[in-house]
This record gives sequence, structure tokens and C-alpha cells, in this order.
Amino acid sequence: MTSLGHLARRFAGSLSHRPPSEADASWAVAQLLPAEAALWQRMAVQDKRHSILVARRFVDLADEPSREQTAAALLHDVGKLASGLGTCARVLATIVGPRTARFRQYHDHERLGAEMLRAAG
Repeated sequence: MTSLGHLARRFAGSLSHRPPSEADASWAVAQLLPAEAALWQRMAVQDKRHSILVARRFVDLADEPSREQTAAALLHDVGKLASGLGTCARVLATIVGPRTARFRQYHDHERLGAEMLRAAG
């Protein structure tokens, strides 16, 4: 279960529309195959920043992670693209659950992301 503190920090960070630094974005793209990078580039800037944070933490903790593992860390939320929800709608979807088609897509982002990545090759 996700803690309230974690959700509060994620929400505060999601209010900023500041893109990742050029160095961070370049690092991320360098870990990805072209089709993966194209999906990553479509992610919201908030999701890109979060994905870089997760991937860098993973790389620091893992014992010689593979390119594929690092790519998975960077793309773990790519399925959220399917719902097209912004920050406030994501918060609402988290609170009320999968009550609408778009909220269901948001709650099913893991499966949708896997499908997107399979389709990308």
C-alpha cells in the first residue's frame, strides 16, 4: 500500500511543469531503444522526472543492472499515457477508483504500458 506521505510528495512534485534537466533527459534517452525513447518522450514532464528518479535509484541499488532493467524502471508508468489524465484527475481517480473508462485506464496502466511496449518492439 502506498503511504499518504509518499502520495503527498508525489502530488507536490506533480504540480511543477519543470522538465527534467537536459543531463537527466539525455541520460534517460541513452538507456532506451529508439521506440522506447519515443514512448518516454510522450510522457508528461512530471512522469519523466519521476521515472528518472526511480531509474537512478534502481541503478544505484542494483548490482550491475542490464539495459532492459534500467529501461523498465524508466518506463514503469508509460501506460498512464493511455488515460490522458492530468494531475487533478489522477488524484481523483486514486481516491474514487476506476469508475469511468479513463479512470479504469489509469488504474490499469501497468497492463496498458506492457502492451504499449510490446507494440513498440
